Amino acid sequence: ELASQICELPYDVMSSEEARLMAEGNPLSFLRVSKPEIELDPGIAPDDPAVYDRGARNFKELQNQGSLRQDASPCYYLYRQVMGNHSQIGLVAVASCQEYLDGVIQKHEFTRPDKEDDRVRHLEALSAQTGPVFLTYRRRDDMDQLVSDCVAKEPEVDFTASDGVRHSAWTISSAEQIQQIQSIFGEIPRLYIADGHHRSAAAGRVYQSMKGAGTSGHFLVVIFPDTQMQILPYNRALKDLNGLTPEQLLEKLGEVCEIEKPGKAQPDQARNLGFYMGGQWWSLKFKDEKIPANDPIGSLDVSLLQDLILSPMLGIDNPRTNKRIEFIGGIRGTVELEKRVNAGEFACAFSMYPTSIHELMEIADQDGVMPPKSTWFEPKLRDGLFSHLIEA
Repeated sequence: ELASQICELPYDVMSSEEARLMAEGNPLSFLRVSKPEIELDPGIAPDDPAVYDRGARNFKELQNQGSLRQDASPCYYLYRQVMGNHSQIGLVAVASCQEYLDGVIQKHEFTRPDKEDDRVRHLEALSAQTGPVFLTYRRRDDMDQLVSDCVAKEPEVDFTASDGVRHSAWTISSAEQIQQIQSIFGEIPRLYIADGHHRSAAAGRVYQSMKGAGTSGHFLVVIFPDTQMQILPYNRALKDLNGLTPEQLLEKLGEVCEIEKPGKAQPDQARNLGFYMGGQWWSLKFKDEKIPANDPIGSLDVSLLQDLILSPMLGIDNPRTNKRIEFIGGIRGTVELEKRVNAGEFACAFSMYPTSIHELMEIADQDGVMPPKSTWFEPKLRDGLFSHLIEA
């Protein structure tokens, strides 16, 4: 009955200022655990020890007052999210830190050391993981059937958040079903990280540092079948045109793309981009001869944009560190790009066609690394609905 008050969006999809407003007037908000700086002076450094101490205190208080309750025995759970016409149901479990380190749980992105450090310190302060990692696997009929049987019952948790996404949860405590799930996943050769690379890396680091010192060696995950994954585009906006005039930039774009004006704000197929500048949309289609053959990473839309346009034309050599580019999640839509360019905050913007889950899995299977900000998964998993204590 408290889930709608406690559970919040992940810590990394909002600023501290936004989180402060979201949690205002709600003492149960899990943002007081995941972004505890909202209770401290706005001038405090985000990595100040007081921030992590406050998060640990608030987490313990939620347990002490009974708002968070630990189940008496280990269980699996099912977590369903409904966003508009899209529904996805994942298995809530813990995954092996060692298998993450060994590459059985595949990653597809590099992590940033500062963000890893933040999650390590948060995990160590709480002795718990409070934000699950979003994993996927190639679907199986037997698992689909088991899930279908379980969700035919009434959910134990069922609420619709302020953003309109409905969240429901079921507990799987039957010894027979637990054994069936373990048997099924014993035959699945690998899992793939969809979202949560920094959480995974932090769990791996804490496990390595605490081996034999009371850690369970597992980290909190929700595992969805690949057929239910919804990936939205991850759009790009540029602060300036790198010294070019609009006319010069369009001329350069014409060397690598076929250009159509007026264009579509949202491209409807791969190898196409939307381009917004000066109150106008253009459609850009990469020329066939510019797309590398037999190169699953180089032929991604985000790679083509980076390698053919952002780096050579607009001077964005390292999108991970360059301050002249901003990444805007597709959940905000192309209207957000128009608004921010029209306001003068950016000089131009590119709207993307979303990367597919099968492109992600193919690249991960080859131990490849995708460009930064290649995928934006929706809906986001709520923090606070499930937590995992890392002490054995």
